[in-house]
Amino acid sequence: MTFPERLAIASRNAHKLRELGRICADWPVEWVTVHTHDGPWPDVDEPHDTYRDNALAKAGEVAAALGVPAISDDSGIEVDVLGGAPGPRSARFAGDGATDADNLAKLIGAIAEADPSVRNARYRCVAAIAWPDGSELTAEGVCEGTLETVPRGKGGFGYDPVFVPEASSRTMAELADEEKDAISHRGRAFRALRDILARG
Repeated sequence: MTFPERLAIASRNAHKLRELGRICADWPVEWVTVHTHDGPWPDVDEPHDTYRDNALAKAGEVAAALGVPAISDDSGIEVDVLGGAPGPRSARFAGDGATDADNLAKLIGAIAEADPSVRNARYRCVAAIAWPDGSELTAEGVCEGTLETVPRGKGGFGYDPVFVPEASSRTMAELADEEKDAISHRGRAFRALRDILARG
């Protein structure tokens, strides 16, 4: 399996489309997105308990609907003092329909009493590509760090304002886009997927 000529990004999320546009800018493909595709675009749920299953479900459904290969990912934050939660439920930590602000507030409340020395966490991402014939590949990326209880920074999204990556004193939301992409879980996962495709 190698790079297809045309490749869809199985997401409607504007933040994610911009981020993947930067991370995957050197992929030798013609991109198909919800903004460039003329026909209907499938709405895909994330009903599964693992990042891999959610990522493959999204990529597979879009690939089948559009008739071109599609990439997707699922990611989340895993907090040690919460037993690895919220994990694959990170986008719904504060309930179905929760906003980034809702989820962030719940996380801060959940770790507020924990000693800073044990507020270890990681972002994990599984990137997936699926073909209309059912073929599929995945790759994983992880970014280790710690959590703050006072949000800092205006960039990024999700839990970025309280996540401080390893070897940094700044939160993900305080990093420039290129700095974040170089170390982020999503950047690492999609670069690993690109390397698999490049090897054929």
